Amino acid sequence: MDTSPLRVAVIIGSTREGRVGDTVGKWFTGRAENREDLVTEVLDLVDFALPAGLPEHPTPDMKRFARLVDEAEAFVVVTPEYNRSFPASLKQAIDCAYDEWRAKPVGFVSYGYRSQGLYAVEQLRTIFTELHTVTMRDTVAFNLLDGTFARDGTPFDSDGQGQAVTTLLDELAWWGLALREARAARPYVC
Repeated sequence: MDTSPLRVAVIIGSTREGRVGDTVGKWFTGRAENREDLVTEVLDLVDFALPAGLPEHPTPDMKRFARLVDEAEAFVVVTPEYNRSFPASLKQAIDCAYDEWRAKPVGFVSYGYRSQGLYAVEQLRTIFTELHTVTMRDTVAFNLLDGTFARDGTPFDSDGQGQAVTTLLDELAWWGLALREARAARPYVC
């Protein structure tokens, strides 16, 4: 049985100028790094030159993103909600990989106005189900209107956000380790 820490990719889904996704991602990753059972790697989509349309042959950055998805054992997607959905940049990145996502858990950290990005999360759940992942029941969500962020842009641990992170990571670690063992015992076939 593999007892090494679970490799978790934290995907920052927004590439907009003035976004808060990088701040939210850094806040979340800071809490995840306190755990000995996980090791995180941030995949910020601004660091990938992904094409607006899928070309016939993958670009080097598309291949790099797919390789990093393949190497990860679990994912946390940090997503805003734009117009009751998630950003196109995130969908483009998700589509750069296919088999690489399979039989791995996915958690969500969302933010938005009033709905806390939960409409985006619900749409992402259907996409990740199609990719044969297991999505976590619990999420971490922020309402950008409620004063959750300090003057420097960092989120406060208010309204149970710290506990929400713990719950999400506990679920992600359980599923991640269970699926690691399952993939090692027998290849996933759909």
